[in-house]
Amino acid sequence: MSAVPGLRTRPPSVDSVLRWPAVEALAAAHGRPLVVDAAREELAARRASGEIGADDDIAAAIAARTLEQLAPSLRKVFNLTGTVLHTNLGRAPLPPEAIDAMVKVASGASNLEFDLNTGKRGDRDDHIERWLCRLTGAEAATVVNNNAAAVLLTLNTLAPRKEAIVSRGELVEIGGAFRLPDIMARAGCKLREVGTTNRTHLGDYAEAIGARTALLLKAHTSNYRVEGFTAAVDEAALGALAKDKDLPFVVDLGSGTLVDLARFGLPHEPTPAEALDNGADLVTFSGDKLLGGPQAGIIVGRADLVARIKKNPMKRAMRCDKLTIAALDAVLRLYADPDRLARRVPAIRLLARAADEIDALARRVQPAVSAWLAGRAEVEVFAVQSQIGSGSLPVNLLSSVALRMVPTGGKRVAGRALEGLAATFRALPVPVIGRIADGAFLLDLRCLEDEAEFIGLFAGEGRA
Repeated sequence: MSAVPGLRTRPPSVDSVLRWPAVEALAAAHGRPLVVDAAREELAARRASGEIGADDDIAAAIAARTLEQLAPSLRKVFNLTGTVLHTNLGRAPLPPEAIDAMVKVASGASNLEFDLNTGKRGDRDDHIERWLCRLTGAEAATVVNNNAAAVLLTLNTLAPRKEAIVSRGELVEIGGAFRLPDIMARAGCKLREVGTTNRTHLGDYAEAIGARTALLLKAHTSNYRVEGFTAAVDEAALGALAKDKDLPFVVDLGSGTLVDLARFGLPHEPTPAEALDNGADLVTFSGDKLLGGPQAGIIVGRADLVARIKKNPMKRAMRCDKLTIAALDAVLRLYADPDRLARRVPAIRLLARAADEIDALARRVQPAVSAWLAGRAEVEVFAVQSQIGSGSLPVNLLSSVALRMVPTGGKRVAGRALEGLAATFRALPVPVIGRIADGAFLLDLRCLEDEAEFIGLFAGEGRA
């Protein structure tokens, strides 16, 4: 049967399909192996369904399968969930300076571990250590691939087969059921809990110190807060106790910020510099949360302890690549000018964004979205509250504005309609991710900066 448009009663062979001009062009553009697999899958599906179709339809379906396989899985999305540092959506967006730095080192060779002055092997930490020391007041610093790794490496270096003393009220669990006690066990040290869930005193730490004690650990409870009849030992008191007992004092800040966020109208979050001033010997924190950089786990503190950590064989397994180093270096250099941070670091800019600015944005984009959803949902501008996210300042909310969408058709179909609305926005060329709350689908506009691109999604698309 010739390869001309028309319905078939039996599927063509794979070999014959691969000789069709449209399929030959597809193979020339994207490679024969991928097109062969797509052709086999498409013909098998049509054979199973009994609906063979026309040749043009078969060729188009093979092309669609091929392009679907080639499409990247990791894609840009609009984060309109209301959670600024959204773990599932990549946490902090990077500033242009960091992206440019990554592109430069990615496109060719770089001096990642090469000392240009001596012509000998260098240390990749050298590119960021001086800035971390300058910004925190630490003697030394090193970086690994995330903060959980930073804690794991620190404990494995300083407390193998010994005890680390932690308040029972600070045994945190982070995302994905990842718990501090589990990290400690994998680090090869023994957890020594002191105090109770809601109250721990300095005497509890002092009484627990013994011959097997390797260090005192304080974990900042950044992703929850216990209120009411509570007591916790402050860092300065723990630092003094650790110094008196000649023990390292380690503070895990979790999120970590290098500046006082109060200058941007945000709640205060403890900084590494404050922890070091309070007597901490080592501080660990994240690079991709409040700092506004790439995913990284940062360790700052005493030079002798950092040197021991860097000699741990596990350090190599946890080290950062050249792209992370380049991006982090670029972001840290922005902190040399704290007065312009709110403009230059996207994470801080989005967190500090004023509600009246977001309200004006909402009123500009609402007509386009409303017209696109005409007959399917009512769209109104609505006051909401954003959250910082990624375990940072969990009870502190930010005044924001959203597009609130209520499906037409009554309460009986509201649940299915809301899920359908969410799926419709996720299916856009640039997926738009919102949230369902209180019988409505919400697009919190705090994190929307590319207004033109967003509105363009609803132009020429027809109705949803």
